[in-house]
Amino acid sequence: MSDRWYSEAVVYCLDIDTFADSDGDGVGDFQGLIGRLDYLARLGVTCLWLNPIHPSPNEDDGYDATDFYNVDPRLGTLGDFAELLHQASNRGIRVIIDLVVNHTSNQHPWFISARSSPDSPYRDWYIWSEHEPADRHQGMVFPGEQHETWTYDRTAKAWYYHRFYKFQPDLNIENPQVRAEIKKITSFWLQLGVSGFRMDAVPFIIERTEPGNPNSPKDFDFLTDLRQHVQWRRGDAVLLAEANVEPDQLPAFFGDGSGSGNRIHMLFDFMLNGRLMLALAREDPEVIIEALRDTPKLPTGGQWATFLRNHDEIDLSRLTADQRNDVLAKFGPDENMQLYGRGIRRRLAPMLGNDRRHIELAYSLQFSLRGTPVLRYGEEIGMGEDLTLEGRDAIRTPMQWSYQENAGFSTAEPEKLIRPVIDKGEYGYQHVNVTAQRKDPRSLLGWFERMIRTLREAPETGSGSTSHIDVPMPPGVLAHRADGPTGTMVFLHNLGTEDVEVDLSILADEAELPIDVLSDRNYPEVGKLDRLKLAGHGYRWIRLRLGHER
Repeated sequence: MSDRWYSEAVVYCLDIDTFADSDGDGVGDFQGLIGRLDYLARLGVTCLWLNPIHPSPNEDDGYDATDFYNVDPRLGTLGDFAELLHQASNRGIRVIIDLVVNHTSNQHPWFISARSSPDSPYRDWYIWSEHEPADRHQGMVFPGEQHETWTYDRTAKAWYYHRFYKFQPDLNIENPQVRAEIKKITSFWLQLGVSGFRMDAVPFIIERTEPGNPNSPKDFDFLTDLRQHVQWRRGDAVLLAEANVEPDQLPAFFGDGSGSGNRIHMLFDFMLNGRLMLALAREDPEVIIEALRDTPKLPTGGQWATFLRNHDEIDLSRLTADQRNDVLAKFGPDENMQLYGRGIRRRLAPMLGNDRRHIELAYSLQFSLRGTPVLRYGEEIGMGEDLTLEGRDAIRTPMQWSYQENAGFSTAEPEKLIRPVIDKGEYGYQHVNVTAQRKDPRSLLGWFERMIRTLREAPETGSGSTSHIDVPMPPGVLAHRADGPTGTMVFLHNLGTEDVEVDLSILADEAELPIDVLSDRNYPEVGKLDRLKLAGHGYRWIRLRLGHER
């Protein structure tokens, strides 16, 4: 793997508390995850992204931390976490953790002190206003669940700012002490052995909040400072950030505009995610082609992270109203499937009607596009959602390991589980579990293992350049290529349902014994690339040529 390991990684996202329970208390833990590392290594995972692991009242699934220097005791001890890092490293798997420093819990000792007195040393660690801000009811992140961004605290006798829920007061990034503390937090975890951080809500972290100004300026210099600090502490550490902003703002998160990638290494590609969903809904790849053409030029070392499903809702806010309605009509037609008026709270398998060919097509497309693929736990076996749970918890149900009670997740009594396992219908653990699919080489899990192995043999997909192949195509077909020092790959995906034939003879002069390396079925040989068969919802990964760095 290259020095920039993240450009050729396969990232697997999971919640410790819903993955594997080793002690039977109904909550997943570090030891449970350690026991499943061999499964992840076989799948082909090279990097684990762990959702929040810190002590927390868990009013927001751990995103409301009370101590940034420890782990939630339900998950185990710091010693258990250190052992996890060691065992993961033994299997060639890196670990990154959530860095949630836009805010704390209102039960954090810092905030308890800050609200107690104007003279508290932590008072200025948070953002206060003596008067009711004019923008109090603007900028809510969770419409319908959140009603304001400023809340009056009677003890403090002042209004405090919270971009998220009122129990998550924002830290004041303009305070040098807060900046120093954030850097100290990263130092602590890097010293333990993590390979980097997924930074939550980065646009809000760097917001220089001004009461009454809903468009407060952003301090990008802090990202430059943090990047430098992190890389001095561990040279190969990575910052993976969440920044769902307008396209013209994205380059500033990667670097300062001088061509230097001196800020965030990787950004989640929310624009592409929304367009992928729209393309699947319309069975038309045109919006993906537009995304590939409109992608901002990244500085050296800059990288996109692609995803279909993550730990949140599918956010469609970057689509137009008509586009959003098309996706909702296709994949989330019931109000109970929707969230915040902008997204879908479902897993991909049920969104696609549990159609195996459609699921393969969607993930083949995601994993072959430019960037580093991120996979949510359970997607590799086609898990479903539980829409009886509130909000985003619908897609945060326990991992389904086996036919055993509680899906093999825990030996606790069912009522003691952190969340109920899915035990009814076609997505119940009796039908969808790792054990069943491990025995079947034709299973979705078996397909994911083969697909990821193939991806690892085509590093140009992640570290090279990706471009649309602009030749006449049958309706519904996307052709794109990935080029790098290791060679060239060509990818065909048919978003439609009709069988077609594709002519890519324009590439014949570049080809060196081209061959299918992954496809939805056995197709005739590639030949001169002029009569490439492609089934409805079919895909073909074609090795066009090998490069000189093999």
